[in-house]
Amino acid sequence: MSVGDLARYLMVSRQNLSGVIGRMERDGHVKSAPDGRDRRSRLVTMTNSGRHVWLVKALPRIHTYYEQVLADFSINDLTHTLHYLLKMLDNMQRVDLEAHGVDNRTRKSPAGA
Repeated sequence: MSVGDLARYLMVSRQNLSGVIGRMERDGHVKSAPDGRDRRSRLVTMTNSGRHVWLVKALPRIHTYYEQVLADFSINDLTHTLHYLLKMLDNMQRVDLEAHGVDNRTRKSPAGA
């Protein structure tokens, strides 16, 4: 995955992500290489070490944490929470697009921008 695509997916800046990727690469958890299709871009892939950290160390902790946090939520509570979180995400994406001069209805830059 390219650094730009990963930054968009995580909703962080490329600059912030570059520092994290640099540390993860130093520790052997990811590797990066120039994109063969676009020399300005770099592709990041997870190494076996990174996959181990994710699957064995991080993911179980994340699951346990959310199970504890959501333990006393009813199905109705979870449904409403998900609804509002998705609504917030839509609004955040709209605000970000508008801040970059993109018309959210068509996902194109407005004329003259």
